[in-house]
Order: sequence, then structure tokens, then C-alpha cells
Amino acid sequence: MKGKYFEELEVGMTFTHQPSRTVTEADNLFFTTLTMNPQPLHLDAEFAAGTPHGQILVNSIFTLGLVVGLSVGETTLGTTLGNLGFDKTLFPNPVFIGDTITATTRVVDKRESKSKQDRGIVTFEHQGINQRGDVVCSCTRGAMMLRMNSLAD
Repeated sequence: MKGKYFEELEVGMTFTHQPSRTVTEADNLFFTTLTMNPQPLHLDAEFAAGTPHGQILVNSIFTLGLVVGLSVGETTLGTTLGNLGFDKTLFPNPVFIGDTITATTRVVDKRESKSKQDRGIVTFEHQGINQRGDVVCSCTRGAMMLRMNSLAD
């Protein structure tokens, strides 16, 4: 599978990405410790049991990475030069160990690069939705996308 080139992406296009991904305890533990986050809410089951959620919460930055990662195959795999930034990142509902996350993407804007003819800028809106239908993550992402004609240069 390859991503889409700038010309193949149109404002309003939407994708529901498959496969979905079930979050494991190991995912959360490894990510949280690799990123040096000592928050007991992500690491300590006894501590988390005493919070309003009553259980460990999955690290929200892992959730963001997972949602964007699930989108790559259909949108940017091999066709992007990189991310330009993330805006409006929200986590309206928690993710728990064992939740299954499905990602959706909508193209919300695109424009040609003003300085380089071989690329354009596409703005994606991503959402992560759990198995209960709750939105657990949303963000807007700017990506520098290759143009098809860049292959001939």
C-alpha cells in the first residue's frame, strides 16, 4: 500500500483506516517509560485505582501517535516529506488498556507550496474512536506532500 500524492488528495476526502489496534499494557508501559514520563496514572495500578477512572489511563501522547500512525498507510506512506505541525489536539475521553482504537482522517485543506514546485501542503484532521464509539483523540496535522510530477525531476 502506498500513500497519496498531493494531486490525489482532495478537500473533503475521508478515510476510515483499517486495521484498528487494541492497546496493550506493554504498549503503555514501554511508551511511558521510554519517554521518561513518571506519571503514576500511567504506571501504577494501585495509584490509578484511587482516581476517578479507577484504572490506569493510557498515555495520551501514545494515543496521538497511534491515531496518526494508523492513518499513514492510506495517506502519507512514501509520499510525504514530513509533518509541519499539529494543531487543535484534544483528548475528550480516556483510553484504557484493552481499548481498540480506529482512526479516521478527513482532508480539510490543501495548497501548493509557494517556494518549491515538487510539493504541496495538506491539512489532515484525524480522529481516534474507541470500540464504544467515543472519540478519544482528535488533531489537525499539516503535512508536506510530494507531487506526482516530482518523480520525473
